[in-house]
Amino acid sequence: MARKKRRFEQLQAAASAPQDNRIYTNPVQKQVSEKLDEVGKSFEGKGRTILYGIAAIVVLGILVTLFLNWNRRASSAGQTALGKAIEISQARISETGTPAGSTAKTYKTEKERGEAAIAEFQSVADKFGGDIAEKAKYFIAVNKLDVDRPAAIQEIEALAGKGGDIGKMAKFALAQVRVNDNKLDEALSIFQELAKMDDPIVAKDTLNFEIAKILEKQGKKTEAVDIYFNIAKAAAEAKDMDGKAVTPTQTATDAKEKLTQLDPERAKQIPEPTPESPFGAK
Repeated sequence: MARKKRRFEQLQAAASAPQDNRIYTNPVQKQVSEKLDEVGKSFEGKGRTILYGIAAIVVLGILVTLFLNWNRRASSAGQTALGKAIEISQARISETGTPAGSTAKTYKTEKERGEAAIAEFQSVADKFGGDIAEKAKYFIAVNKLDVDRPAAIQEIEALAGKGGDIGKMAKFALAQVRVNDNKLDEALSIFQELAKMDDPIVAKDTLNFEIAKILEKQGKKTEAVDIYFNIAKAAAEAKDMDGKAVTPTQTATDAKEKLTQLDPERAKQIPEPTPESPFGAK
């Protein structure tokens, strides 16, 4: 299972809702949001992308991040319903079933989990309109990759033709599908299109890293090395508002590892982080 999964960078946050646009949060909604926040943190800088034949956990970190950002714009009932469906799509796969004493839902196969998630997302789409329904439809498409892949790809392609955040997210998922189908030129074109956008939703480093991986597969080592170097160097030199070094994201760490493998000498040009003194600056 682990060999079938690949990491991806967490999404950059989408545009926040105005601060005065406050929505009542009930206890159930709060519990769901807190759980999703924990999941989001566990995937921060890592995330996962879907591969052929596994559940549409493809954009799990992305989905969670988008949900947490958008939840202020949706009704509390819609948030809770969507959160429940997302939790199903994240449920553990276990051939032996739920362990004794555990209340966590498990599924025996990715397909079984995908079917359960699709049913729940469809219920959400039927009950709620607006953004909630649109997100549910997107989730249905990516979860369907593990149930009916040809149909899922058609749905993702249709969503990718739309504008807005859902369209961008669908393009990202479609590019991953193209990579998994070894249609590298098509995948590269989509990733490059997203990378040129002012607000592609997906982090620019993530997109550039995906571009570099494709170039590497195509034998364009020099171009790939340049991208890995730029990602790693920018991360190594990044500072927060207090002038302190920022912890590199998983993508930046992976980029440096790739750079070290492909061009060890150039990797030495990346400055090593300086540990902060426990006594503070003098």
